[in-house]
Amino acid sequence: MDAKDILGLPKTPLPIPQEKKSRPQKDSQRKPDGISREVYALTGGVAPLMPSIDVSQLKRRPPSDEKITWQWLPFTSSARKDDLQLYHWVRVVNGVPPTGDYSFAKYNKSVDVIRYTDEEYEKYLTDPKWTKEETDQLFDLCERFDLRFIIIADRFPTHRTVEELKDRYYSVSRAILVARAPSPGEVAGHPLVKEPYNVTQETERKRALSMVLSQTKHQERKDAEVLAEAKRIAESRMAARAAEEPDLPVPSDVGLESAEGAVGPGDTISPSNVQAPAAAIAPSTSVIADNASTLASLRMLRVYLRTYALEQMVQAASSSAGLRTIKRVEQTLQDLGVNLKPKVPTKAVCAEHLELRKEILTLLNLQKQLQYKEAEGSSFRDGSYGDMPGTAKRSQRAADQDRTFVPDTISFGVIPGDRVVKREQKRKGPGRTSETPSSPAGAHKRPRKMKASDL
Repeated sequence: MDAKDILGLPKTPLPIPQEKKSRPQKDSQRKPDGISREVYALTGGVAPLMPSIDVSQLKRRPPSDEKITWQWLPFTSSARKDDLQLYHWVRVVNGVPPTGDYSFAKYNKSVDVIRYTDEEYEKYLTDPKWTKEETDQLFDLCERFDLRFIIIADRFPTHRTVEELKDRYYSVSRAILVARAPSPGEVAGHPLVKEPYNVTQETERKRALSMVLSQTKHQERKDAEVLAEAKRIAESRMAARAAEEPDLPVPSDVGLESAEGAVGPGDTISPSNVQAPAAAIAPSTSVIADNASTLASLRMLRVYLRTYALEQMVQAASSSAGLRTIKRVEQTLQDLGVNLKPKVPTKAVCAEHLELRKEILTLLNLQKQLQYKEAEGSSFRDGSYGDMPGTAKRSQRAADQDRTFVPDTISFGVIPGDRVVKREQKRKGPGRTSETPSSPAGAHKRPRKMKASDL
């Protein structure tokens, strides 16, 4: 027995309609041609970050009229003197093998070593430190190893340093060139004649280089401190020298005296009158200091570009000016047809360019001061003290002060009514005076109450 028999249910189950959920159809993506299945499974069809080769180029086939084969063919190279024959694979098109020299023979470069005769050696090349046999061996090795003097020194039969070998080779080559030339001026531009080899300088350079490379960390740190201290001392001396000998011919005291002399005896000296010339003179000292520090830093570099020096000097000259003033200077240069940076930055051109910038900056400052003075003069010319607000108050107060005091004939004491009038004036505020004449003090007096003692 089961649960259906106990409950009396039929054994055949009733058909229960079930709605089947519709599954979304997957978009079938076909693997593109030319990509392996493993690579496509890893990427999932996502576009690569880097540009890939076009699919059409992966299965590109040569034209049907060309038949390409690879053949094992012999070849010779013009770079070899022994006519050695070797073999390599060659791409043959339509059964026609390629012709011409070996493709890598063009990279066979050699040095043209100057050779001498016995007569020339006896006449121009004799040296007590070198024999003719050693000189011949040196030139043979130079031609064989293409002036690789490290290898030449290793293969040389006698003990000679690299500097001695270089000095002998270049001195002999230079002497042969000068001797064979019709005139010394024809070979004056040759590198061997124009820049002769200096064996003393080369020896000293290598000695200094070996000392630098063999230094310890402590010695390098100590040398850096010494160089920094020397740079600081040099900059301070340059600044002191520039301060002692300024570029401006007029001292700052003259500007102050002229500014004070411009004010007449009847004029009032306002802070603006003194502040304007002082503001125009104060940047000059700062510009001098900036120029001195810039020149000192450039002299410490020893080697620098002229354009870099010009930019530093322009920044130092424009350090006291604002951004709008600098833009106005550049606009003035463009209006004058002058380039912001000289095309041929020689020393004279850079000096004239910097002087022009300074004159334009001075002109703009003078124009600004002129506008300021004109605005100040027009304000004093157009306006007067009588038209200004508050003048009526001053005149009325002056009239009140000039008014003679007339004492009251009744009493010189303080009257209660007078206190009331003063309180009302305080409530009205300062300057609010009544145009109607005030009533007599006795009109506001109230009758005094009778006391018992008065009866």
